[in-house]
Amino acid sequence: MLDRTLGRIPRRWRVALDWIVTLLAAVGLVLAVKAWVVNPYRIPSASMEPTLHCARPAPDCLARYSDRVLANRFLYHLRSPRRGEIAVFRAPPAAARAGCAGRGDTFVKRLIGLPGERVREDARGAIWIDGRRLKEPYVERSHRAADGGYRGRSWRVPADAYFMVGDNRGDSCDSRTWGAVPRGNLIGEVFATYWPPGRISTDLLLAAGAAALLALGVAYVRRRRQPD
Repeated sequence: MLDRTLGRIPRRWRVALDWIVTLLAAVGLVLAVKAWVVNPYRIPSASMEPTLHCARPAPDCLARYSDRVLANRFLYHLRSPRRGEIAVFRAPPAAARAGCAGRGDTFVKRLIGLPGERVREDARGAIWIDGRRLKEPYVERSHRAADGGYRGRSWRVPADAYFMVGDNRGDSCDSRTWGAVPRGNLIGEVFATYWPPGRISTDLLLAAGAAALLALGVAYVRRRRQPD
């Protein structure tokens, strides 16, 4: 029935209608992906330097442009968060009370403590988990320099919560100040940097290339199937 109706429309209008439907479907897919799968975020502060850059002239920022990253919003619905992952999360109320966040703010930090674990920062700024020193190659020695009042302190991570800290330990307002983050506040794992150009993740380039090839393949098949 639909094919018979479309067959009466001039070919140029059918081609235009086909492109409109394709574009609307693409926009709908992008919005769905943004809402449920992947979302972009900008790094606003130096708390994750030098792993993730913020832009000068903000204090302690190392780059001209802030890194922009992608977070997988769907992953934590499939599995539990893992130690060492960089995650985006909604700042808990305690962060606002500590003067570290505003209403509705999101943070990007590294997950180091799992539910039920005891986290301790020793006199040199190293992190210990349940009595074992945590290997942290992503933290440079110069970024452990400031005490910040955390040396020698320990924290117990509640059930169904995670201990989040910045890689720049001397310039990060994190779980050491306002406590662990409830599981429900976690949005997703950061898996790629997409801006600036010199910081684009290799995995993202490979994924973009694969997606482009797939789109070209679909377009070719559609064109082959269209009647003359």
